[in-house]
Amino acid sequence: MEYQAKELFAKHGVPVFAGETVDNPADARAAAERIGKPVMVKAQVKAGGRGKAGGVKYCPTPDEAEARAADILKLVIKDLPVKKVLVTEASDIDKEYYVSFLLDRANRTYLAMASVEGGMEIEELAVERPEALARVPVSAVTGVDQAKAEEIADAAGFPADVRGQVVEVLQKLWEVFVEEEATLVEVNPLVRTPDGDVLALDGKVTLDGNAEFRHKDVFETYADTLAEDDLEGRAKAKDLNYVKLDGQVGIIGNGAGLVMSTLDVVAYAGEKHGGVKPANFLDIGGGASAQVMADGLEIILSDKDVRSVFVNVFGGITACDAVASGIVQALEMLGSAASKPLVVRLDGNNVDEGHRILSEANHPLVTVVDTMDGAADKAAELAGAK
Repeated sequence: MEYQAKELFAKHGVPVFAGETVDNPADARAAAERIGKPVMVKAQVKAGGRGKAGGVKYCPTPDEAEARAADILKLVIKDLPVKKVLVTEASDIDKEYYVSFLLDRANRTYLAMASVEGGMEIEELAVERPEALARVPVSAVTGVDQAKAEEIADAAGFPADVRGQVVEVLQKLWEVFVEEEATLVEVNPLVRTPDGDVLALDGKVTLDGNAEFRHKDVFETYADTLAEDDLEGRAKAKDLNYVKLDGQVGIIGNGAGLVMSTLDVVAYAGEKHGGVKPANFLDIGGGASAQVMADGLEIILSDKDVRSVFVNVFGGITACDAVASGIVQALEMLGSAASKPLVVRLDGNNVDEGHRILSEANHPLVTVVDTMDGAADKAAELAGAK
C-alpha cells in the first residue's frame, strides 16, 4: 500500500512527507492535529484510481480530516473495502512528474520509465502519447549510477531547475528496487513544490515473493492484515498459487504448464460464448491434498466475477480420487454458498475411482467431461449463459 511504499522510500532516503495511517475518523483528526498543517486523507487499498473514486481528499482542518476519513472508510474501491487511511501533510504542487523501475520480462532486463507529465494514468499516457514516456533499459550488472540516472532524466526531458534532484531521487529509488528486491518501484506523482523541492507524493512497490526468505522482517511488517477481503491475500494465507484475472471462468489445475494451457483453451472456447475469459490462475501443485483442492475451490467460488469453474487435473502425484474427494468436501463445506456450476475433467492416476466418487456424490452443480477441449467449451458455455 502507499503508506508502506513511502516507509520503504524513507528508509532509503527518498524524500517523502511523513504521515500516519489510521483506521477510524477520531484517529484521523488526532493525526491532523499532530501534523499541525492542512492534510490529505488518502484511502489505503491496493488499487489505482483512488482519487477518481473519492478516496483522496484535501482537509484544511482536523475537523475536516475527521469528516472526510469517515466518508472514505465507507468506500469500496475496485472491489476493495477501505479499512485504513493515510493522513499526511498536504503540499502545493507546481509540477507533477512520473518515474519508475520495473522488471522488463519481455526483454530480459530492467527498465526505467520517466515522464515530465505525471499525475495521470500512466497507461493512458503510454497509449495516447507514447513519445511523452521515456523508456531506458537498465543493466542488471551496472544498475543506476550517476551517469545512468542523468541519462534517464535527460531522456524524459526534466528541466534544469529540478534535474539534479531528480537524478538523486532516481539513484535512491534504484537502491529501493535492488536492496528490497522489488519487481516494481513507481512514483506517480513525483512533484516539484512551489519552493522548488522534489518529493515523492505517492508510491507503489511490488516486492518479489521469491525473495521473502531474505527479507522476512519486511514481509512480516507489511503482511496484509486486511487480506480477508482480498482474494489473492486469502489465497496466499492458504499457501495457494493464485492470481486473479479479469474473466468469468474459474480455473483450477495441477501444474503450472497445465494451468497455462487451460487458460488458453478456455479463452479460445470463450470466443464462441459471448467472449468469456479465464477468471484466475490457480495451480494446486503436483502433490496437492484434498484439503488444498477444497481451499482452492472455496477461493474461486467466492469470486463474484466467476460464473462457472473448470477443474482440469491430470492425475500423477495428485491422484484423481483425491481431487474428486476434495471437490465433494468443498461443496459440502460451502453448502448454499456454492451456487456456480463446476465442469470437471480428470485423467491419469486413479481416474476411474475419481469418476466413481463424483458419480456417487451426484452433485447438481458438477458436470464431468472427458476431454480438455470439451470441458473448456462446456465451462465457457455455462459462463456465457449467465
